[in-house]
Amino acid sequence: MFEKRRSVFRWPVCAVSVLFLSLALGAAMQLTSVPADPGVRGGAPGAGGSIAGLTLKEGKFFATGQDAFVEVQSVQGAIAGTEVGLGPRFNLDSCGGCHSQPAIGGTSPSVNPQFAVANKNGATNTVPSFISLNGPIREARFKSDGGVHDLFTITGRTDAPGCNIAQPDFVAAGADLIFRIPTPTFGAGLMEAITDSTILANKKDPPVMGVSGRENREGNAGTITRFGWKAQNKSLVIFSGEAYNVEQGVSNELFPQERDETSSCLFNATPENHVNFEDTNPLKVSGDSENFSNFMRFLAPPAPVSSYVSSVVGNVGTTSINNGAFQFNAVGCTLCHKQSMTTGFSSTAALNGRTANLFSDLLLHDMGDGLRDDILQGAAGPRDFRTAPLWGLGQRLFFLHDGRTSNLLDAIQAHSSSGSEANTVISNFNLLSPGQKQDVLNFLRSL
Repeated sequence: MFEKRRSVFRWPVCAVSVLFLSLALGAAMQLTSVPADPGVRGGAPGAGGSIAGLTLKEGKFFATGQDAFVEVQSVQGAIAGTEVGLGPRFNLDSCGGCHSQPAIGGTSPSVNPQFAVANKNGATNTVPSFISLNGPIREARFKSDGGVHDLFTITGRTDAPGCNIAQPDFVAAGADLIFRIPTPTFGAGLMEAITDSTILANKKDPPVMGVSGRENREGNAGTITRFGWKAQNKSLVIFSGEAYNVEQGVSNELFPQERDETSSCLFNATPENHVNFEDTNPLKVSGDSENFSNFMRFLAPPAPVSSYVSSVVGNVGTTSINNGAFQFNAVGCTLCHKQSMTTGFSSTAALNGRTANLFSDLLLHDMGDGLRDDILQGAAGPRDFRTAPLWGLGQRLFFLHDGRTSNLLDAIQAHSSSGSEANTVISNFNLLSPGQKQDVLNFLRSL
């Protein structure tokens, strides 16, 4: 059954029109029903552990990185069980808080921890209207400057005496305000190990069904960037250092300055997190930016449901899942959500020549006016987004870059709007029968 499931992705693009015609002709024979997102699948997370093949010492660095990833920050580190460096402005006080669904390294959980951190340790923050207890974790950006404007400050906290700075005026920002939600980090080391030439081979010139794609690049080296909603970050260590500084306010060796230098709110020497030069334990020498990147680099990709060892997954039969995989390819979804890529010649044996079933081409695509956020990052324009990897989709709670929906069917439909490269593909999807659409949804929730 496993080989049968994989084979649906080997059809050449030239056969897509024939396949789709056959699907369309058969639609009238399907029983009428209303397709619906089956929802977050139950069972084991299938994620959160280390990638297979690590050496004993690599496994220890993975565990050390995981410990750092779940650490909670406080302003001066004097609160038991916390690490120094929070603020003066921040969105949350730990990496693991944002990346916890369905396991550490994932994405927004069902209960938003931003609600509790707003007034933690005496802080006097007001929770913005776009943050809800059961909604997605969000960071806020202003279109006018493109930057992240942190939700909270350390004003009023017991470990920040004398600090008095105001939260941004998100109400006044109005239409200038846009949002981003956390991206999952599962399998990130495999993504980092994919060569630029492999990614470039996914570009389509001329376009196929309107889909082309283009890469984002680092400005000086000129090599391909691949992490973040707009593929704006080059590597996991850069991604880590930036997030540490932006999301938690912790200055580090990659981003050594505080984002707010109001003197009454500066309590620590900078960079607050750095190499521990005097420590003789190899596992404790690295700063947290490196620790975070080690954790993500060695974090295993999420596993799909074992549809090939059981005839039924929950209430969904494997026939539906396999049919959905076939249709997902036939209508053109795999033009962007490419099933797999193979990593290059990696210095880490566990990442060398591995197949990454990420369902992404790691390219930028114009997603039209409906999803535009008017943020420019590198070569990524106001409507451009990196193809979101779909592995682990079955257990995600929120979709699209701003978390606007929890409904997978709504997320699919949002791909279509004026100017979107996906318009023809979504038109093809809409011509499927209700039963065929349900098969696609069931397949996606099996990932």
